Amino acid sequence: VFLSRNFRCDCGNSKFKNLQCKLLPEKGKVNSGNKYNDNFYGLYCTCKRPYPDPEDEIPDEMIQCIVCEDWFHGRHLGAVPPESGDFHEMVCQACMKHCHFLWAYASQLAVLLLVGLYLPVPPLTKAHSLEDEGIVLNVEESEEQKKEIKKESGVEHHDTKEEKQLEQFNEPSTSSGYCSKFLQTFPMEIAETASEFSFCKLKELQRKPFVKKDSATFWPLNWRSKLCTCEDCLKMYSELEVQFLTDECDTVLAYENKGTSDQETERRDPLMDTLNSMNRVQQVELICEYNDLKTELTDYLRRFANEGTVVKREDIQHFFEEFQSRKRRRTNRMQYYCS
Repeated sequence: VFLSRNFRCDCGNSKFKNLQCKLLPEKGKVNSGNKYNDNFYGLYCTCKRPYPDPEDEIPDEMIQCIVCEDWFHGRHLGAVPPESGDFHEMVCQACMKHCHFLWAYASQLAVLLLVGLYLPVPPLTKAHSLEDEGIVLNVEESEEQKKEIKKESGVEHHDTKEEKQLEQFNEPSTSSGYCSKFLQTFPMEIAETASEFSFCKLKELQRKPFVKKDSATFWPLNWRSKLCTCEDCLKMYSELEVQFLTDECDTVLAYENKGTSDQETERRDPLMDTLNSMNRVQQVELICEYNDLKTELTDYLRRFANEGTVVKREDIQHFFEEFQSRKRRRTNRMQYYCS
C-alpha cells in the first residue's frame, strides 16, 4: 500500500485530550500537517463511494494517484488505463490541472494511449524553433556575393563557412537565452558550468506543442528522474507543494521494495539470527541450554496437567529459580584443563 505523506496520529492533541501519544508525548493542539480528505471517512474516487462498495456490481480496479494519494476507479479517470505492466504511477485529472507543467512532459514521458487522448505531435526542427524566438538564419547569398567568395577563397571554403554557420546555430540553446556563439567566448569550463545551471528541461519542452486533456496520465518507471531540477523548477515544485516528485524514496517502487524488505525481516527467526552471530562453540552451548530448558519445563508443566491444577505466576517463577540454581551447580562442578 502506498503510504500517506501528510498524516500523523491525532492521539495526544485536542481531538483526543485524555489519550497520550506513546510516540510523541509532546504535541500541539492541532496537527496542521494532516489533510483530512474523503479517505479519512472511507470514501474514495470522484464518485465518493466506499471500498469495497456493496452497491457497485461493476468489477473495476482502483488506482492510487501519486500526488493527492486518493484512490480512483479505472473508469473514472477520463482515460482507459493501460495494462498494469505498462505503467508504474498515475496522476489523476485534478492533480494534472494542479500540476499543469506535467502536460509538457506527458508527450515525451507518459505512457501514450491509443484512444485519441494524446495526439502524436511531430517534433519541430531546431531551425523552426529559432524562428519562433525571432532568430532568422540568413544563409542564402546573392549571386554577386557568391562570385566574390569563390574568387577569394574558392567554392570549398565558402561551403565550409556556410556549414559552420549552420552548426553554430543548430547547437542547443539554453533556457536563459544565451546563444552558443556567446558561450564560446568563455573558457570551456565556464561555458559548461553556465549551461548546466541555466538549462531548463521544462522550458525546452514547453517550446514544442503539446495537448492538454481533461484526463489522468500514466507514467512509466523512473519518469520522475527526467523532471527538471533547475532553480526555477524547484521553486515551482515548492509553491505547488509537490517537492516529493523529485524524491527517489517517494516512488511507488521504493515503497514496494521497502515493504518487501520489512516482510523478510518479520519472517526471520530471532533465534536463528542469534545463532548466526555466534561461533561454533557458543552455538552448541546455546542449543544444549535451550533443549534442557524445553525438556525440564515440559516435565514441570505436565505435573499440573495430570493433577488438573492451574499454573500460577508463582509456579513459573519458582521453576526458573530452581532451573538457574541447578545450572549454577552444574557449572561449579565442571573443571577446565589447559593443555
